[in-house]
Amino acid sequence: MKAFNKILSATAALFLISTSSAFSQTRMRDYVGAGPGVMKTGQYNAITDVKGVKVGHVTLIEGNNIRTGVTAIVPHSGNIFRNKVPAAVYVGNGFGKLAGTTQVMELGNIETPVILTNTLNVAEGIIGAVEWTLAQKGNENVHSVNAVVGETNDGGLNDIRARRVTKEDVIQAIENAKGGQVEEGCVGAGTGTVAFGLKGGIGTSSRVLPESMGGYTVGVIVQSNYGGVLEVDGVPVGQLIEHYSYRKNILQDVDGSCMIVVATDAPVDARNLERMAKRAIMGLAKTGGIASNGSGDYVIAMSVCPDNLIDESKESYNPTLLLNDDMSGLFMATIEATEEALWNSLFAATDMDGYEESVKAMDKKKVAEYIKKSRKAVGLGK
Repeated sequence: MKAFNKILSATAALFLISTSSAFSQTRMRDYVGAGPGVMKTGQYNAITDVKGVKVGHVTLIEGNNIRTGVTAIVPHSGNIFRNKVPAAVYVGNGFGKLAGTTQVMELGNIETPVILTNTLNVAEGIIGAVEWTLAQKGNENVHSVNAVVGETNDGGLNDIRARRVTKEDVIQAIENAKGGQVEEGCVGAGTGTVAFGLKGGIGTSSRVLPESMGGYTVGVIVQSNYGGVLEVDGVPVGQLIEHYSYRKNILQDVDGSCMIVVATDAPVDARNLERMAKRAIMGLAKTGGIASNGSGDYVIAMSVCPDNLIDESKESYNPTLLLNDDMSGLFMATIEATEEALWNSLFAATDMDGYEESVKAMDKKKVAEYIKKSRKAVGLGK
């Protein structure tokens, strides 16, 4: 690991923007004063409310052309390869490059951090995740690693053909991953993304089930880069601001993709994680997304319940699993956390000039007023 640390230290000096331990940002609840849905959030309203889950970013903004980066989601602090995470993948629309999919679907687990980046740097994502995994203590004899790497295309704001992301960036994002508050908006893999013709990015949210339902936490993180007709908390925002796909032959391009990562501490297996992943797509639909022909809309769902991690050094695997009848609360939590994470990606984003275009962020104050008026009209707000 000393060699890796030397590489990372040298590389970090070249970044105009990298990871930061201190940051300030605004989120949907900061503008609206209340959140969507009826379930409570965790302490940080983030995927990191799921105990053990960490998130790291590397943000690359260089000159006028580079607007990209990496986001790493680390399921737990142990050796992930030796203590694999039950997982599933669901494909809303398959126009994308999600590496490692078939093995996750076949075996029902994940053995590396989940990496998000841009379309043409998936290969570097794989190399970084593989090299990091091979370097972990206890993996000296590992000869096969299934890296899970997702992407969206940031080719408008970012010179994507430059393929700026390196394996060292990926390793740094993993090494810098931490719990607590998660930076959102124009950071990491969301640096150059666009959603609904507005500046998108990284967003996150969480929901906690009542104790009577187990008290489990569901957390979601998203990389938003998709289109449709924006709705926020039931309000037809896209129509109200007259900014939506196919309006008078403008904003025709609704393609781009959306990556959604769901984590929970509930004891569920791959089969029920796939069912949760399907509900995340319902959350995307509630934001006005249409899963267009050229949009890669993928959900990765995983359970980090400590007692159910898969230790393949043992002769048998005897997890404790929730019954199917106990899943509905987790489904609802997934939907609510997904939609708010996607809205947070828009509320946290800022205007950005880039390679081929300039993209404005959503007018948050105006949108907040629409939402407040709507809530007041139905008796939910002052």
